[in-house]
Amino acid sequence: MNTTTNPDQSSPANTATVLSARNVAKSYGSVHALKGVNFDVHKGEVTTLFGENGAGKSTLMKILAGIVSPSSGDILVDGNVVTFRSPADAAEYGISIIHQELSLAPNLSVTDNIFLGREIVGAGGVDFATERRITAELMQELEEDIDPRTPVSELKLGQQQIVEIARALQINSRILIMDEPTSALSATEVEVLFKVIRDLKKRGVSIVYISHHLEEALEVTDHAVVLRDGNMTAYAKRADIDLPWIVRHMVGENFDLGAPPAGYDFGEPVLSVRDLRVVDDTGKVLVDKLNLDVRAGEIVCFYGLMGAGRTELLETIAGRNEPASGDILLNGHSVLKLSIAQRIELGLALVPEDRQRDGLVQTMSIGENLSLASISSFVKGLMTSRQMESEVVSSAIRNVHIKTNDSRAGIGSLSGGNQQKVVIGKMLATSPKVLLLDEPSRGIDIGAKSEVFKLLSKGAQQGLGVIYSTSEVTECFGVAHRIIVMSRGRIAAEFEPDVSKDEIMAASGEAVLSE
Repeated sequence: MNTTTNPDQSSPANTATVLSARNVAKSYGSVHALKGVNFDVHKGEVTTLFGENGAGKSTLMKILAGIVSPSSGDILVDGNVVTFRSPADAAEYGISIIHQELSLAPNLSVTDNIFLGREIVGAGGVDFATERRITAELMQELEEDIDPRTPVSELKLGQQQIVEIARALQINSRILIMDEPTSALSATEVEVLFKVIRDLKKRGVSIVYISHHLEEALEVTDHAVVLRDGNMTAYAKRADIDLPWIVRHMVGENFDLGAPPAGYDFGEPVLSVRDLRVVDDTGKVLVDKLNLDVRAGEIVCFYGLMGAGRTELLETIAGRNEPASGDILLNGHSVLKLSIAQRIELGLALVPEDRQRDGLVQTMSIGENLSLASISSFVKGLMTSRQMESEVVSSAIRNVHIKTNDSRAGIGSLSGGNQQKVVIGKMLATSPKVLLLDEPSRGIDIGAKSEVFKLLSKGAQQGLGVIYSTSEVTECFGVAHRIIVMSRGRIAAEFEPDVSKDEIMAASGEAVLSE
């Protein structure tokens, strides 16, 4: 296969280059996030940046978007050296970014978020009618039925991602940076986004794309760049690459997500769900008469499109939602009347889909986040045993392989994959009997994803009952002993691990594409 690798950081020549980084380096104290990277963005084309968490992708994008300044090196727009002191400076050159972690104001409406800081002002003040009309048009373009007046706090995570994308589209950027734009989207919404990307390319808009969904990213990629440990390790045009090429340059080897742990017998059911029915405030049925048993040592994967009811099911089991009817049993005893904290005490733990909002406290350190869910185990009277807390934190860091030199550092100092491991480590520190994980690989790279699935496998071998949900069909073939497909709040099908991808997609109501 004909590819060009760039271990010496040389940059591929292209006469249609609109944005460049030249020998860009960024250091945070002794940590070198970028080490003299050369990077080009081409007019009307998609340049995809691949790399593990911590490889330097987000740092480079933040520099190109004016969010942070490089320690050394130059940024060029249309061949001219520029200096960005803020995102507003970058915006003047037509550069905008869609962040992986959403930056919306939850108390404001969809319209207010899209026009925040860029309000349409007429003779009588802000022209709210025009803003709502444009917002409705953007929602129509993105094929999302969202009322412009809806508060963002009332939207699902995937819908919030659509609003973030709409806000960037409204700016009419020359260069649009998309950092994990599909991490919370359903397969149908991803297809709509890709249609939008193709339309933008036709208008001459240049796109920088970051995604951990490797196969998905290849659908829109024109140029592929791989970063590893702050260095640019490889570059090639789309015609010259495939999935093994990407994985090889990212992590140095080809590997999959493992296989279901074997060599032992499952125990008795640790979790039982009986005729569970969940409805929202409008009376819409989200989970409909669902029955489920999960045995000790068993890993069950729930697959389904957005709106299938996966998240609502897991949140109800964990105590975040109150069911309309039915029962939830832990080791044969109902937990319906118990609080979230009481369910955790008994061994029922949830790793939520949105780690930033629901899984982590951003103002706390790594260690404080890790010990938060199990704090009652080392509180003696009115005092906290710092020694016991330190032992819990050290054990969690060791057990889930969190890459940090100091547990006292802020949680924001970690990469997305390591933050996800903190959330998992926090819940494992409670010694659960059942671990629920909602989209555990959202926004993390293939290496971190593999480590997360190894943790699930290890837990199951020790008798833990595991349920994880995913909207990425390839993740069904990792460590799951059983694959359950949900559609419209019901169990549509149940499969063994030897099922085909097409069978799973067909059961979910998803269109099956020929290979």
